[in-house]
Amino acid sequence: MRVLAIETSCDDTAAAVVDGGGVRSSVVASQDAVHARYGGIVPELASRNHVLTIVPVIERALVEASVTLDDVEGVAATYGPGLVGSLLVGLQVAKGIAFDRGLPFVGVNHLEGHLLAILLDRPVPFPYLGLLVSGGHTSLYVVGGIGTYRQLGRTRDDAAGEAFDKAAKMLGLGFPGGRVIDQLAVNANRAAIRFPRATLKHGEYDFSFSGIKTALRQYLLDGGGAPVSDVCASFQEAIVDMLIAPTLRAARALGTPTIVVSGGVSANTRLRVRMTEAGSEEGLEVAFPRFAYCTDNAAMIGYAGRMRLLGGQRDALTLNAEATLPIGVSHTGPTNPALASGDRST
Repeated sequence: MRVLAIETSCDDTAAAVVDGGGVRSSVVASQDAVHARYGGIVPELASRNHVLTIVPVIERALVEASVTLDDVEGVAATYGPGLVGSLLVGLQVAKGIAFDRGLPFVGVNHLEGHLLAILLDRPVPFPYLGLLVSGGHTSLYVVGGIGTYRQLGRTRDDAAGEAFDKAAKMLGLGFPGGRVIDQLAVNANRAAIRFPRATLKHGEYDFSFSGIKTALRQYLLDGGGAPVSDVCASFQEAIVDMLIAPTLRAARALGTPTIVVSGGVSANTRLRVRMTEAGSEEGLEVAFPRFAYCTDNAAMIGYAGRMRLLGGQRDALTLNAEATLPIGVSHTGPTNPALASGDRST
């Protein structure tokens, strides 16, 4: 089945074509330049820019896949969680295409897309432990198969990516900040400043990043002193430590042999090195999607949507956007257990 997928959950406008051979095309239009002057994402501007770019992005995805809408056999779109105005743009366009062409339609949870993104590149046996870490989400899940997810832990406050962005803003590094901090930290002193690592009394698999953000602010108010690159490296090392510790505790407790790290922060080079080393010491395999599939993209939505369509799921065109959609909620239609292998050859 050849699926056209659309993703507009936040500030990236994305479309992809996915079929049994894998990803035929994946196009992403970034809004970084639009929001940089404000130091963060402005929801109204995000939705307006989706309206301007959604059709050209879809057209480009079709051209790069060497197909037309006549060749598409199903449509998938993100319907939550995310910014509701942004979600509505992609969701309504997807439903319009499905209605006009008489195609089956399915809504996909954005978080499910991230958790399954690794399967775009390689097979990973279920169950695996999924660390989803991005600007809006930092959570741990057991991924038991397509449509089978159990949350083990989550952030109590900021997401890790949000903490990176806020730190970059305090340091005057611009937006988005995670990438800049990663670059500045490469050859810097990670031990220059001992930022606190949060230890939670309850919820051994939960995360908290508000404390380190406050510690950075206090350090700067006190006059700082270390080079900005060393501040970035020290801050990043603390964030990475706080991501690794609960993840390894969960892996030990559950006995899962594989950890999959996904979401925008999974592109962080230090996290990739440290998590891989820590996993190796524990005899665990650690896998990351390729960089293009770490950040928001429609290919991951296409994979998840295609698996659901092949499993018989069909969503009504009345499906609405849900800004706080939890993962694991099956809104309509069955998922075929036989597809839980992650095989994409059908």
